[in-house]
Amino acid sequence: MSDAAQRISALRNELDAHNYRYYVLDEPSIPDAEYDRLFRELQALEAAHPELVTPESSTQRVGGEALSAFGEVRHEVPMLSLGNAFDDNDLLDFDRRVREGLNLPGGDLFGGGAEVAYSCEPKLDGLAVSLRYENGQLVRGATRGDGSTGEDISSNVRTIRNVPLRLQGEGWPQVLEVRGEVYMPKAGFEALNARQAEGGGKTFANPRNAAAGSLRQLDPKITASRPLEFCCYGVGQVSGELPATQVGMLEQLKVWGIPISRELKLAKGVEACLEYYRDIGQRRMELPYDIDGVVFKVNTIEDQQQLGFRARTPHWAIAHKFPAQEELTELLAVEFQVGRTGAVTPVARLKPVKVAGVMVANASLHNMDEVARLGVMIGDTVIIRRAGDVIPQVMAVVPERRPADARPVHIPEQCPVCGSAVERTQLVKRSKGKASVSEGSVYRCVGRLSCQAQLKQAIIHFVSRRAMDIEGLGDKTIEQLVDEQLIASPADLYRLTFEQIIGLEGFAEVSSNKLLAAIEDSKRPTLARFIYALGIPDVGEETAKVLARSLASLARVRQALPEVLTYLPDIGLEVAHEIHSFFGDAHNQRVIEALLGESGLQLQEEGELSAEFSAIATLGGMLDKLNIPSVGPGAAQKLAERFVSLQGVLGGDWLDMRQALPEKQAKAVREFFDNPDNAQRARAIEEQLRDFGMHWESEKKVAEGLPLAGQTWVLTGTLELMSRDQAKAKLESLGAKVAGSVSAKTHCVVAGPGAGSKLAKASELGVRVLDEQAFIACLADYGVSL
Repeated sequence: MSDAAQRISALRNELDAHNYRYYVLDEPSIPDAEYDRLFRELQALEAAHPELVTPESSTQRVGGEALSAFGEVRHEVPMLSLGNAFDDNDLLDFDRRVREGLNLPGGDLFGGGAEVAYSCEPKLDGLAVSLRYENGQLVRGATRGDGSTGEDISSNVRTIRNVPLRLQGEGWPQVLEVRGEVYMPKAGFEALNARQAEGGGKTFANPRNAAAGSLRQLDPKITASRPLEFCCYGVGQVSGELPATQVGMLEQLKVWGIPISRELKLAKGVEACLEYYRDIGQRRMELPYDIDGVVFKVNTIEDQQQLGFRARTPHWAIAHKFPAQEELTELLAVEFQVGRTGAVTPVARLKPVKVAGVMVANASLHNMDEVARLGVMIGDTVIIRRAGDVIPQVMAVVPERRPADARPVHIPEQCPVCGSAVERTQLVKRSKGKASVSEGSVYRCVGRLSCQAQLKQAIIHFVSRRAMDIEGLGDKTIEQLVDEQLIASPADLYRLTFEQIIGLEGFAEVSSNKLLAAIEDSKRPTLARFIYALGIPDVGEETAKVLARSLASLARVRQALPEVLTYLPDIGLEVAHEIHSFFGDAHNQRVIEALLGESGLQLQEEGELSAEFSAIATLGGMLDKLNIPSVGPGAAQKLAERFVSLQGVLGGDWLDMRQALPEKQAKAVREFFDNPDNAQRARAIEEQLRDFGMHWESEKKVAEGLPLAGQTWVLTGTLELMSRDQAKAKLESLGAKVAGSVSAKTHCVVAGPGAGSKLAKASELGVRVLDEQAFIACLADYGVSL
C-alpha cells in the first residue's frame, strides 16, 4: 500500500472514530478546529489520488448529481405505524391488554399483578426512514411511504452527518436494516430559517416540515447543506441474531455506530412508564429537538412476537401523545373562502401565535352555525388548538376579555370572489308522502363555474389523480389558466394549444408538450373516473364506482330518477336527488356535451346494465319507494298481489282497495294517486325501470364475466405481494363490493399479517377467510393475475 493510501485509510478511521464519539456517545475528544484540519487533509489527499476515493469516506457526504425522480423501494418487512394513547387511562388499557396477551397474572386487592418491562424513548417529530447495511456498508436509504413501499433516498441519507457510512466494530449481521427518525434539531432549524430569510428563500413552518422537505430533495447537495440528524428506534430485516430485548438491541446498535436516543430507559411496570412520560413532558421544551410524545415498547423480543400485530400497528408498542397545545390570541378578522361546490366558509385571521411549535395566523371556523355556537366576535380573545398536523381550530372565546368595539360576524350577501348571491342551503327530509324543509349550516355562492373560486377548485378536482389523472396540471397552473381566462370549464382544457401553455409561468417547450400529451392521454377515462371527476355533490369515488358498475352507461346515470337510483347499493334518497339534480342542471349538461362532443372524450367500460340489477325491481318494492302515507313495505306488497300491475293500482276503485288494505291505508292510497302528479311520477318510474331492464317483467340476465357480483369482501391486515388498493381493484373488476367492516352479509375476508378485530369478527360469524396466497390463487381461478 502506498504512503498516500495508508494515510487516507488512517484519516478515515480517525474521523470515523471522532464522528462516533461526537454523534453517538456525545463525548467529543477533539476541538472542532482539529476535526476540520483532519477533514481538509483527507480532502486534499483524495483530490490528489481520486482512484482512492470510496463511497464510505466522510468526504462523500456532500452529495452527488441531482436525480430526476426517486425510485421505489419495497420494504421486505413492512414499516408499521403505532397506535396512540392520549391519556393515562389509554396507557393503562394498553398495559392491561399486554398482560392479558402474555397470560400474566392480573392484580387483586392485595397487589397489582405481574409487571411488564418496557423500553421508553421520546417520540421524535420527524420523518421515518430505513437504512440498509450489507457487510457493514450503507447500501440503501428509504422513506416509510405507505408502510409497504417507500422512496429510495440513498443519495440523501448519505449526506446526514451522524449516519455511519460503515458500521463500527465487528459482529454485525451480513444484512442489517435499521429504522428510525430523521429530524432537524431546534438550533439547526433556526439557523436554516435565518439563512433562508437572508437569501430571500422560503422559510419553514417547523422543524418537521424542514426535515421532510430537506430529505426529499432531488438534489442531494441541498440535503447535505441542511442540519439533519438520524435517531434509530428499531430494526427491519436482519440476517443474524441480535440481543433478546429492545433496549439490549438498541445498545448493541449503538456499539456499531448507529445513533440511538440518549433518553432511552427501561421501565418496569406501567407506573414507571407514566413517571417517565411526566418527567420528559416537563423537560420537553428544554430538549434540543421537537417531540410529540413518548413511545413505549414491550422490552422482551420474544414477548413482542407472541403479542403480534393488528392491521398496521403492533400490539406490543404504543405512542403516548402529549396533549394538543392551546394558546390565546386575538381574532383580527373573519374572511370567507369559496370551495368547489360553492360553499362559503368562514376563516379566522388571527394575531400570529406559536402553537405546538408552529406559528398560527389562520384557523378554521367550519361554518356559521359554529360561529354562533362559539359566540365569537371580531376582536375577541380566543383559544386556538392545534393537534399534530390538524388544521388549527378556534376552540372557545374568553368573554371577559371582549373589547368594547368587538363586532359580530356576518355572512356576506354577495360572493367575495364573483359577487353572485350567497344563499343558505336547504335541507330536504323526505318521508311518507311529504318533504320537510329546514335550513342547512352551509351557505353557497350561486355563481357556479362563473365564480373563479368554484371554477378553479372544480378543475383541480377534475384533473386529480383519482379522477381524470392529468399529470402536470398543478393547482398553480390551473389558477393561471383561469386567471388568464384560457379556461372557463373542464371542457376548455381540451382546447388548450401549445402557444397558450408555453406562455404560462414555469413552462418551456418540453413541459408544454408533455402537458398536451397528458391531456390527450386522458381522453379515454373509465366511466367511474369520469363520473367522479364531474364533482357531483356527495358522490365520492366509491359511489361513482357503484353508478358505473351498476348502470354501466353515462346515459342511464344521467337519466336515472332518484327512486331508480335507490335500487343501487349504498345510494340513499338524498344522494339520489343530488345526482338527479346535477344532471338536470342545464349548465352541467352543456359541459358534459362539450366534453363528450368536441373535446373527444371516449368513455371506457360502458355496456349493458349489470346483470345483478336486471329485473331487480318488484311492483311491491316500487310502490313502497313512492312513500305513500301510511303505506309501508307490507301494505305495498298486498297492493301488488291484489292488482298485479301499476295500471291496476292506479285504476283500482275504493272497493278494490278495501279488499287489499284496511280503510285508513286504502283511503291514503286512493288520495295519493288521485293527485295527477303522483300518478305521473309512478308511471315515469315504471317506464324507466322497463327501459333500463330493471322492471319485474324484464328478462333476468345471468351474471357472466362477473363471478363475484353481489358479494361483499373485506380486506384486513398487511398484504405483502400487492397493495390494498390493487387488491380492491381486482375484486371490483370481478363484481365484488369491498367493504370496510365485517358483518353477517360479508362473503369473504382476506387477512394478511397483522389482521386484528376484523379477522376476529369473521371467525365469530363463521365468515370464510383467505390468506394472501389463497386469495391470489382464487384470483387466478377467475383469470386475474398479479
